[in-house]
Amino acid sequence: MLLNIIDELRLGNVTTQAPDGSSYIPSDAEMFSRLIDRLGKGRPDAQDYSKHVLLSYYQGIKQDDPDRWKVWGVEPKVERKLLRVLQTKPRRTASGVATITVITKPWRCASDCLYCPNDVRMPKSYLSDEPACQRAERNFFDPYLQVQARLQVLDRMGHLTDKIEIIVLGGSWCDYPKEYQLWFVRELYRALNDGEAGQPEAEALRQHYLKAGFTDDKDELIRRASAMQERVNAGEINYNQAIRELYEDCAENEVKRQSLEQSRGQSASQSSDQSLDQGTSQDQAFESLYYQQKINESSQHRMVGFTVETRPDLVTANTLVLMRKLGVTRLQIGIQSLDPQVLKLNKRKTSSEQIRNAFALARVFGFKIHGHFMQNLYGSTCKTDKAEYAQFMTDPAYIPDEIKLYPCSLVAGTGLVAHYQDGSWQPYSEDDLIALLAANTLNTPPFMRISRMIRDISSHDIMVGNKRTNLRQLVEKHVADTGGTIREIRHREVSNQEVTHDDLRLEVIRYGTTVSREYFLQWVTRDDKIAGFLRLSLPSPDRSTYLPVDEDQLPTSPDTAFIREVHVYGKVAAINKAGEHAQHFGLGRQLVEKACEIAADSGYTKLNVISSVGTREYYRKLDFSDGELYQERTLAV
Repeated sequence: MLLNIIDELRLGNVTTQAPDGSSYIPSDAEMFSRLIDRLGKGRPDAQDYSKHVLLSYYQGIKQDDPDRWKVWGVEPKVERKLLRVLQTKPRRTASGVATITVITKPWRCASDCLYCPNDVRMPKSYLSDEPACQRAERNFFDPYLQVQARLQVLDRMGHLTDKIEIIVLGGSWCDYPKEYQLWFVRELYRALNDGEAGQPEAEALRQHYLKAGFTDDKDELIRRASAMQERVNAGEINYNQAIRELYEDCAENEVKRQSLEQSRGQSASQSSDQSLDQGTSQDQAFESLYYQQKINESSQHRMVGFTVETRPDLVTANTLVLMRKLGVTRLQIGIQSLDPQVLKLNKRKTSSEQIRNAFALARVFGFKIHGHFMQNLYGSTCKTDKAEYAQFMTDPAYIPDEIKLYPCSLVAGTGLVAHYQDGSWQPYSEDDLIALLAANTLNTPPFMRISRMIRDISSHDIMVGNKRTNLRQLVEKHVADTGGTIREIRHREVSNQEVTHDDLRLEVIRYGTTVSREYFLQWVTRDDKIAGFLRLSLPSPDRSTYLPVDEDQLPTSPDTAFIREVHVYGKVAAINKAGEHAQHFGLGRQLVEKACEIAADSGYTKLNVISSVGTREYYRKLDFSDGELYQERTLAV
């Protein structure tokens, strides 16, 4: 069967006949379906012709029987087409990188928002049935195990994993102790560096957890937490009190932790209840982290993007410096609302001033800013939600680069339940919600990306509110039906579409914030699809007026411009290998050179880039040198 597919792929442009009698070239997916129908239909072993089975067979032959693979004589171009045919869920790497989401352990949260879930098995605001949370719990919230497991799955699905974006979720990252942050991030890098060779250690580590008394059995995990969860849901204790009793003050857990430490000895891996190796100083912890980062610069699985989430009140110059040392390039910041009264009603311990300060600091430090904005909060209306979103998109104090725009849902055990029961809060109707989100989508500028319109909350966890998993599609259909044009980035990504260099043009969009002049450079096709972009920040002369700290607390001077993000879309291409997609037209290099030109013409003498550890080598080739927190390039003014 596999050889039949390879033979047809070698033929190149195999045509087929359309219902109207015309001929056309079928897509990879259609070609695969046609082959399955012809070779597997009606056979008792039809399941052997599934993508999963054929992909595993292909990978096994290439890895374990190289002589046979050589006899097959599969040329690189044909192999790339073969992978496109067999790959499952191709959208996962269509944006140019493979994303791995990891979850931190349950931990106390300094806030207690009205709408926020209180699942005591999870970090604050997350629910145990969310897919990433399930994976984390099965892996004891251990970062090494979570990354190793995900790499294995992506490989089985046929995705390249040369370029990895790590997203760390779990409430507010900055609420966790510094020692835990250092350990957690070091283990992320170590898991990527070990790659496939780390599977034996990962299995040994799993056995250490089990022998120490931890469990990955879902029913047992539910049983252990059920009594505490009932007390939280009944309002007898709050989430933080439950976390202390379950995980911090629990004598049984302390015995498990000591057993785990003893069984693992001086292993590089860590318990999720242990912050660092015994006797490890903070200086040693940084040294260990930097060692793994150095390896990752040329690793098979390079971290090319690193995201953590936090609250505005936790964004300070000190926390941002630490994040840069860890390698973080993007901040997810929970905003939810700009209205002080709505924030107060929802017990959100964040002020408008803190939100503005967080945005100003994050932008001056060069971070990409990913805001969370919630609709239908207690005290809101469709009208006020629409007005607030418009302000968020246009007020120079805000204007994020990316946004999660999602409706509030009612979850058991939250303070919002009482307001639903007394009628003071109700979910918007589906028609009103779709119309609101459609209006907001149309108000989203072309330099911004709407990453999500729902959270991965299972429908059985939602008491009332939106349960539509295809909400974005419904919103986009509403826009199309009413004659609107969506220009936000995600809607315009080239995704798996083939593009040619001649089909692209470079556009520059300018806008201002309180602390900078922003330039959004984008490669777009004739039909306005986006193949790549760059975010350039030029500090404003009066930026200090809007900053909550003195200039001497900042990592750069006002004469230094910033590249905050470079992204080229298209299928993931293997590092240092030729390809035919957008990432191999030199689009990124051309964007960087244009940014240098704009910054120099504007009088800036230096250009910093907030590079990821896995992209340092790339920027060195573009004449950037290594600095303490950034890579920098001197400009000829």
